[in-house]
Amino acid sequence: MRGHMDKTGSDLHLPAGCAAEAPYVLLVDPERAGWTYSALRTLALGPGASHAFDSGEFEWIVLPLTGGCTVQVNGEIFQLRGRTSVFDGVTDFAYVPREARALIASGAGGRFALAGAKCERRLPARYGPAPEVPVEARGSGVQAREVRGFAAAGAFACDRLIAVEVVTPGGNWSSYPPHKHDEHIAGEESELEEIYYYEIAGDGLGYQRISPSRPGGADMLAEVRTGDVVLVPDGWHGPSVAQPGHPMYYLNVMAGPGAEREWRIRFHPDHPEGYR
Repeated sequence: MRGHMDKTGSDLHLPAGCAAEAPYVLLVDPERAGWTYSALRTLALGPGASHAFDSGEFEWIVLPLTGGCTVQVNGEIFQLRGRTSVFDGVTDFAYVPREARALIASGAGGRFALAGAKCERRLPARYGPAPEVPVEARGSGVQAREVRGFAAAGAFACDRLIAVEVVTPGGNWSSYPPHKHDEHIAGEESELEEIYYYEIAGDGLGYQRISPSRPGGADMLAEVRTGDVVLVPDGWHGPSVAQPGHPMYYLNVMAGPGAEREWRIRFHPDHPEGYR
Protein backbone atom coordinates (compact mmCIF):
# COMPACT_ATOMS: atom_id res chain seq x y z
CA MET A 1 0.00 0.00 0.00
CA ARG A 2 1.45 3.38 -1.00
CA GLY A 3 2.52 5.72 1.76
CA HIS A 4 2.34 3.08 4.48
CA MET A 5 4.92 0.74 5.94
CA ASP A 6 4.10 -2.16 8.25
CA LYS A 7 7.32 -2.75 10.17
CA THR A 8 6.18 -6.20 11.25
CA GLY A 9 6.96 -7.48 7.76
CA SER A 10 3.87 -7.64 5.56
CA ASP A 11 4.99 -4.58 3.58
CA LEU A 12 8.73 -5.12 4.01
CA HIS A 13 8.73 -8.24 1.81
CA LEU A 14 7.39 -7.69 -1.72
CA PRO A 15 7.08 -11.04 -3.57
CA ALA A 16 7.78 -11.03 -7.30
CA GLY A 17 4.96 -9.41 -9.27
CA CYS A 18 3.21 -7.62 -6.42
CA ALA A 19 5.02 -4.31 -7.05
CA ALA A 20 4.64 -4.32 -10.85
CA GLU A 21 3.41 -1.14 -12.53
CA ALA A 22 3.51 -1.05 -16.33
CA PRO A 23 5.90 -0.85 -18.06
CA TYR A 24 7.98 -1.94 -15.06
CA VAL A 25 8.17 -5.50 -13.74
CA LEU A 26 9.04 -3.91 -10.38
CA LEU A 27 8.54 -0.35 -9.20
CA VAL A 28 9.53 0.71 -5.69
CA ASP A 29 9.53 4.46 -5.21
CA PRO A 30 9.70 6.44 -1.96
CA GLU A 31 5.91 6.79 -1.88
CA ARG A 32 5.40 3.04 -2.10
CA ALA A 33 8.15 2.33 0.43
CA GLY A 34 7.05 5.02 2.87
CA TRP A 35 10.39 6.82 2.96
CA THR A 36 12.21 9.66 1.17
CA TYR A 37 15.13 8.73 -1.06
CA SER A 38 15.73 5.16 -2.33
CA ALA A 39 14.05 3.76 -5.46
CA LEU A 40 14.31 0.71 -7.71
CA ARG A 41 12.71 -0.32 -10.98
CA THR A 42 13.24 -3.38 -13.18
CA LEU A 43 12.38 -3.43 -16.85
CA ALA A 44 12.04 -6.29 -19.36
CA LEU A 45 12.52 -5.41 -23.04
CA GLY A 46 11.87 -7.72 -25.94
CA PRO A 47 14.15 -7.78 -29.00
CA GLY A 48 14.17 -4.37 -30.65
CA ALA A 49 12.11 -2.77 -27.88
CA SER A 50 12.84 0.50 -26.11
CA HIS A 51 11.67 2.52 -23.11
CA ALA A 52 11.91 6.27 -22.52
CA PHE A 53 11.65 7.95 -19.14
CA ASP A 54 12.22 11.28 -17.43
CA SER A 55 14.54 11.09 -14.43
CA GLY A 56 12.75 13.87 -12.57
CA GLU A 57 14.17 14.59 -9.11
CA PHE A 58 16.10 11.29 -9.15
CA GLU A 59 19.51 10.14 -10.29
CA TRP A 60 19.48 6.65 -11.85
CA ILE A 61 21.92 3.92 -12.78
CA VAL A 62 20.84 1.65 -15.64
CA LEU A 63 22.29 -1.77 -14.77
CA PRO A 64 21.87 -4.76 -17.11
CA LEU A 65 20.67 -7.90 -15.34
CA THR A 66 20.57 -9.96 -18.54
CA GLY A 67 21.39 -8.75 -22.04
CA GLY A 68 22.76 -5.46 -23.30
CA CYS A 69 21.32 -2.14 -24.41
CA THR A 70 22.03 1.42 -25.42
CA VAL A 71 21.20 4.28 -23.08
CA GLN A 72 20.65 7.67 -24.66
CA VAL A 73 20.70 10.65 -22.28
CA ASN A 74 20.10 14.15 -23.62
CA GLY A 75 21.82 13.33 -26.91
CA GLU A 76 24.68 11.22 -25.48
CA ILE A 77 24.63 7.49 -26.26
CA PHE A 78 26.20 4.83 -24.03
CA GLN A 79 26.54 1.26 -25.34
CA LEU A 80 26.17 -1.31 -22.55
CA ARG A 81 27.52 -4.75 -23.38
CA GLY A 82 25.71 -6.26 -20.37
CA ARG A 83 25.90 -9.94 -19.44
CA THR A 84 24.04 -13.22 -19.86
CA SER A 85 23.01 -13.41 -16.18
CA VAL A 86 23.71 -11.76 -12.83
CA PHE A 87 25.86 -14.78 -11.91
CA ASP A 88 28.24 -14.21 -14.84
CA GLY A 89 30.23 -11.39 -13.26
CA VAL A 90 30.21 -7.60 -13.32
CA THR A 91 28.58 -5.51 -16.02
CA ASP A 92 29.03 -2.05 -17.42
CA PHE A 93 26.33 0.53 -16.62
CA ALA A 94 25.14 4.07 -17.33
CA TYR A 95 24.45 6.98 -15.00
CA VAL A 96 21.40 9.15 -15.73
CA PRO A 97 21.32 12.48 -13.84
CA ARG A 98 18.23 14.19 -12.46
CA GLU A 99 16.20 16.41 -14.83
CA ALA A 100 17.16 14.33 -17.88
CA ARG A 101 15.35 12.45 -20.64
CA ALA A 102 16.64 8.90 -21.16
CA LEU A 103 15.94 6.17 -23.72
CA ILE A 104 16.88 2.51 -23.13
CA ALA A 105 16.89 0.36 -26.29
CA SER A 106 17.87 -3.30 -26.66
CA GLY A 107 18.45 -5.03 -29.98
CA ALA A 108 18.43 -8.57 -28.59
CA GLY A 109 16.24 -7.88 -25.56
CA GLY A 110 17.04 -8.18 -21.88
CA ARG A 111 16.22 -7.24 -18.32
CA PHE A 112 17.49 -4.06 -16.74
CA ALA A 113 17.53 -2.58 -13.24
CA LEU A 114 17.17 1.14 -12.61
CA ALA A 115 18.66 1.93 -9.21
CA GLY A 116 17.71 5.41 -8.10
CA ALA A 117 17.85 8.05 -5.40
CA LYS A 118 16.08 11.35 -4.95
CA CYS A 119 18.85 13.93 -5.04
CA GLU A 120 19.71 17.62 -5.26
CA ARG A 121 22.79 17.92 -7.51
CA ARG A 122 22.71 17.36 -11.26
CA LEU A 123 25.88 15.47 -12.16
CA PRO A 124 27.01 14.61 -15.73
CA ALA A 125 25.66 11.54 -17.53
CA ARG A 126 28.42 8.93 -17.61
CA TYR A 127 29.41 5.42 -18.64
CA GLY A 128 30.63 2.93 -16.00
CA PRO A 129 33.06 0.38 -17.52
CA ALA A 130 32.89 -3.18 -16.18
CA PRO A 131 36.70 -3.47 -15.68
CA GLU A 132 36.57 -0.53 -13.25
CA VAL A 133 33.98 -2.15 -10.94
CA PRO A 134 35.72 -3.11 -7.67
CA VAL A 135 35.11 -6.75 -6.69
CA GLU A 136 35.71 -7.82 -3.09
CA ALA A 137 35.84 -11.32 -1.64
CA ARG A 138 34.23 -10.73 1.77
CA GLY A 139 34.07 -13.19 4.67
CA SER A 140 35.40 -16.75 4.75
CA GLY A 141 34.11 -20.32 4.95
CA VAL A 142 30.31 -20.46 4.93
CA GLN A 143 30.23 -16.66 5.30
CA ALA A 144 32.16 -16.08 2.05
CA ARG A 145 30.51 -13.97 -0.65
CA GLU A 146 31.43 -11.66 -3.53
CA VAL A 147 30.66 -7.93 -3.38
CA ARG A 148 30.63 -5.91 -6.61
CA GLY A 149 30.80 -2.25 -5.64
CA PHE A 150 29.81 -0.67 -8.94
CA ALA A 151 28.31 2.40 -7.23
CA ALA A 152 29.83 2.09 -3.77
CA ALA A 153 30.47 5.38 -2.00
CA GLY A 154 34.14 5.46 -2.94
CA ALA A 155 33.90 3.81 -6.36
CA PHE A 156 31.61 5.91 -8.57
CA ALA A 157 30.42 9.48 -8.11
CA CYS A 158 26.71 9.99 -7.41
CA ASP A 159 24.91 12.62 -5.36
CA ARG A 160 23.08 10.32 -2.91
CA LEU A 161 22.83 6.89 -4.54
CA ILE A 162 24.89 3.97 -3.20
CA ALA A 163 24.44 0.59 -4.91
CA VAL A 164 26.29 -2.73 -4.87
CA GLU A 165 25.71 -6.32 -5.98
CA VAL A 166 26.36 -9.36 -3.76
CA VAL A 167 26.62 -13.00 -4.85
CA THR A 168 26.41 -15.59 -2.06
CA PRO A 169 27.35 -19.21 -2.87
CA GLY A 170 24.68 -21.84 -2.24
CA GLY A 171 24.54 -22.82 1.44
CA ASN A 172 26.36 -19.67 2.62
CA TRP A 173 25.33 -16.74 4.77
CA SER A 174 25.87 -13.09 3.84
CA SER A 175 24.84 -9.76 5.35
CA TYR A 176 26.45 -11.29 8.41
CA PRO A 177 26.94 -10.41 11.21
CA PRO A 178 23.68 -8.42 11.26
CA HIS A 179 24.37 -4.73 10.85
CA LYS A 180 22.45 -1.48 10.71
CA HIS A 181 22.59 2.04 9.31
CA ASP A 182 19.43 3.72 10.57
CA GLU A 183 20.79 6.73 12.48
CA HIS A 184 23.47 9.33 12.01
CA ILE A 185 26.42 9.05 14.38
CA ALA A 186 29.36 11.09 13.12
CA GLY A 187 32.22 8.85 12.06
CA GLU A 188 30.38 5.66 13.10
CA GLU A 189 27.05 5.21 11.33
CA SER A 190 25.16 6.77 8.42
CA GLU A 191 21.40 6.86 7.96
CA LEU A 192 20.43 4.96 4.80
CA GLU A 193 17.18 3.50 3.44
CA GLU A 194 17.93 0.18 1.73
CA ILE A 195 16.32 -2.05 -0.90
CA TYR A 196 17.30 -5.69 -1.50
CA TYR A 197 16.40 -7.19 -4.90
CA TYR A 198 16.99 -10.97 -5.23
CA GLU A 199 17.67 -13.54 -7.91
CA ILE A 200 18.27 -17.17 -6.93
CA ALA A 201 19.93 -19.62 -9.34
CA GLY A 202 18.08 -22.76 -10.41
CA ASP A 203 14.67 -21.70 -9.10
CA GLY A 204 15.99 -21.85 -5.56
CA LEU A 205 15.13 -19.86 -2.46
CA GLY A 206 16.76 -17.92 0.32
CA TYR A 207 15.91 -16.34 3.65
CA GLN A 208 16.28 -12.76 4.87
CA ARG A 209 16.10 -11.58 8.47
CA ILE A 210 15.55 -8.08 9.83
CA SER A 211 15.44 -7.63 13.59
CA PRO A 212 14.49 -4.48 15.53
CA SER A 213 17.13 -1.98 16.56
CA ARG A 214 14.56 0.10 18.47
CA PRO A 215 11.07 -0.42 19.96
CA GLY A 216 8.56 -0.80 17.17
CA GLY A 217 11.29 -1.15 14.55
CA ALA A 218 11.39 -3.42 11.52
CA ASP A 219 10.99 -7.13 12.32
CA MET A 220 10.83 -9.70 9.52
CA LEU A 221 11.85 -13.21 8.50
CA ALA A 222 11.02 -13.89 4.84
CA GLU A 223 11.55 -16.65 2.30
CA VAL A 224 12.79 -14.89 -0.84
CA ARG A 225 12.88 -16.01 -4.47
CA THR A 226 13.86 -14.50 -7.81
CA GLY A 227 12.23 -11.12 -8.34
CA ASP A 228 11.42 -10.55 -4.67
CA VAL A 229 12.28 -7.34 -2.86
CA VAL A 230 12.86 -6.59 0.82
CA LEU A 231 12.69 -3.04 2.19
CA VAL A 232 14.96 -2.07 5.07
CA PRO A 233 13.78 1.22 6.64
CA ASP A 234 15.69 0.50 9.86
CA GLY A 235 16.86 -2.39 12.00
CA TRP A 236 19.58 -5.00 12.10
CA HIS A 237 19.54 -6.73 8.71
CA GLY A 238 21.05 -10.13 8.16
CA PRO A 239 21.69 -12.84 7.67
CA SER A 240 20.81 -13.44 4.04
CA VAL A 241 20.87 -17.23 3.63
CA ALA A 242 21.20 -19.08 0.30
CA GLN A 243 19.73 -22.54 -0.27
CA PRO A 244 22.46 -25.18 -0.73
CA GLY A 245 23.20 -25.66 -4.42
CA HIS A 246 21.48 -22.38 -5.35
CA PRO A 247 23.67 -19.26 -5.38
CA MET A 248 21.90 -16.09 -4.30
CA TYR A 249 22.27 -12.68 -5.96
CA TYR A 250 21.02 -9.43 -4.50
CA LEU A 251 21.21 -5.83 -5.58
CA ASN A 252 21.40 -3.34 -2.72
CA VAL A 253 20.15 0.20 -3.35
CA MET A 254 20.73 2.79 -0.61
CA ALA A 255 20.32 6.52 -0.06
CA GLY A 256 19.78 8.81 2.89
CA PRO A 257 19.73 12.38 4.20
CA GLY A 258 23.36 12.71 5.26
CA ALA A 259 25.42 15.67 4.09
CA GLU A 260 28.13 13.22 3.04
CA ARG A 261 27.53 10.23 0.76
CA GLU A 262 29.00 7.47 2.92
CA TRP A 263 28.31 3.89 3.97
CA ARG A 264 29.01 3.54 7.67
CA ILE A 265 27.49 0.59 9.54
CA ARG A 266 27.39 -0.82 13.05
CA PHE A 267 27.48 -4.57 13.62
CA HIS A 268 25.15 -6.27 16.07
CA PRO A 269 27.07 -6.54 19.36
CA ASP A 270 25.82 -10.08 20.11
CA HIS A 271 27.44 -11.65 17.02
CA PRO A 272 31.12 -12.63 16.71
CA GLU A 273 33.42 -10.17 15.00
CA GLY A 274 35.40 -12.91 13.26
CA TYR A 275 32.68 -13.47 10.65
CA ARG A 276 32.78 -9.97 9.20
